[in-house]
Amino acid sequence: MLIDTHLHLDAAEFDPDRAEVLARARTAGIAGFVVPAVDRAGFARVLALAETTPDVFPALGIHPLCVDCADEIDLDVLDALLAQGCAVAVGEIGLDHYVPGFDAVRQETFFAAQLGLARSHGLPVILHVRRAQDAVLAALRQTRVTGGIAHAFNGSLQQAEAFIELGFKLGFGGAMTFDGSRRIRRLAAELPLDAIVLETDAPDMPPAWAHGGRNVPENLLRIAGILAKLRGLSLEEIVLATSGNVRAVLPLPEKK
Repeated sequence: MLIDTHLHLDAAEFDPDRAEVLARARTAGIAGFVVPAVDRAGFARVLALAETTPDVFPALGIHPLCVDCADEIDLDVLDALLAQGCAVAVGEIGLDHYVPGFDAVRQETFFAAQLGLARSHGLPVILHVRRAQDAVLAALRQTRVTGGIAHAFNGSLQQAEAFIELGFKLGFGGAMTFDGSRRIRRLAAELPLDAIVLETDAPDMPPAWAHGGRNVPENLLRIAGILAKLRGLSLEEIVLATSGNVRAVLPLPEKK
């Protein structure tokens, strides 16, 4: 069964039909949903979803584009929650060098602090690396963690190999479905299969067939089919491999 390694299920876009969205995804063969928080306000929402939905796995972190509104106390709250063992990863954390106007130093400060929390709690991390792969890699070399996932990976082959060497899996999703995404499709086809996990990033980053609309987790099945075609493998092989890769890098509880 497939696992969506990046789904913002707590987003307001899902407020009208969240239960139906999950039901359709399960019917499509999605057996698990990793839901990362992006700010302190989201911690409670994500944990509440996980408490009531056994196949939702929470990650807690402060997104680099949310650090301008964050406070030092948010890190203390995060530390306390992680100590309770309620999260499978620290995330979504990282750096973003794409959106203009954000304080790079503040991003780096919060990222370093959260890597330190991941290390102290023995947790993997879910990384945001947009236009910042080398800077994220430098931070990871400075503060070693137990691996994790580089979400929405779109870097070079050399950067991919560096993340893999540090114990990371690489997340591929909607961008891979566009014919024009040649570099991403080439990486998805040629990287070691044991380095790849699948994601939707719903409600964002919709695949080609939903371009301009809301992304939903049921799209993961067709995303997996595209990866199978790119690699010349069966869908069953992709499902088995990618779900195993998720469990190799994230401490997901066994389904009851």
